[in-house]
Amino acid sequence: MIYTILLVVILLAVYAAAENLYILTVRREKLGSGIKIVHLSDLHKRSFGSDNSRLISRVRAEKPDLIIFSGDLVSRDITDLKCVEKTLGELCKIAPVYMIYGNHEQSISAEMKPGLEAMFARSEAVMLKNQHTTVSIKGRELKIYGLLENYGVYKKNGGYRGLDSITADDLEALLGSCPEGEVLLMAHNPFFGEAYAEWGADYTFSGHVHGGIVRLFGVAMLSPERKFFPKNAKGVYTFGKMKLLVSAGLGKLRLFDPAEIVIYEI
Repeated sequence: MIYTILLVVILLAVYAAAENLYILTVRREKLGSGIKIVHLSDLHKRSFGSDNSRLISRVRAEKPDLIIFSGDLVSRDITDLKCVEKTLGELCKIAPVYMIYGNHEQSISAEMKPGLEAMFARSEAVMLKNQHTTVSIKGRELKIYGLLENYGVYKKNGGYRGLDSITADDLEALLGSCPEGEVLLMAHNPFFGEAYAEWGADYTFSGHVHGGIVRLFGVAMLSPERKFFPKNAKGVYTFGKMKLLVSAGLGKLRLFDPAEIVIYEI
């Protein structure tokens, strides 16, 4: 019995190492036809090959029409942006990149913040902070919005109690009224799907939860807010006419929850 337990522990350790050092999956979701979107999120504390060469190669092979990065490209404790900047530059060579801040960009150190903002300013990626833009692809006009929410939805007074929420009124105050037509919203935090739908988005791209960090039998076990069984952790969720598209992300420690690139056809 003791040898069996030891063998299981060894196999689990080997798998965990492989998952956190090498495994990169591709999840495909067909929601319509005509436009292919690559969705990336939460790359912090992870690299896939030198300067993320494996990640870039996998994205390039998909030949997307656009790339959405729904926050946390960097970690709040980052001290060197060279790899990040090269990664972003290579992604921009593949397809137009649209992105938002996640909670880590919001809480990056005061010393690194000017460098981070300068890096984004140099990049060809379109950073949307409570802003929007319009892109025409294959005869369709997509209105893309990027939410920069109150940091209190992630952490408050140094802890995770009494966190703020997001309502449709909050979204209207930050983003304005939702327009007619096809509207894509980038919102890092997936916990407020009802509000995103009420505001009027057709598709909302989120991340943040890392798929639940540990997944057992497909169930998300833990959120970054130290909450068990977080909702909307990974996958496609329907709220009225809106699809909430949640990536399990790419970085940080995880178990039975491999890093993923998500491909949507809309």
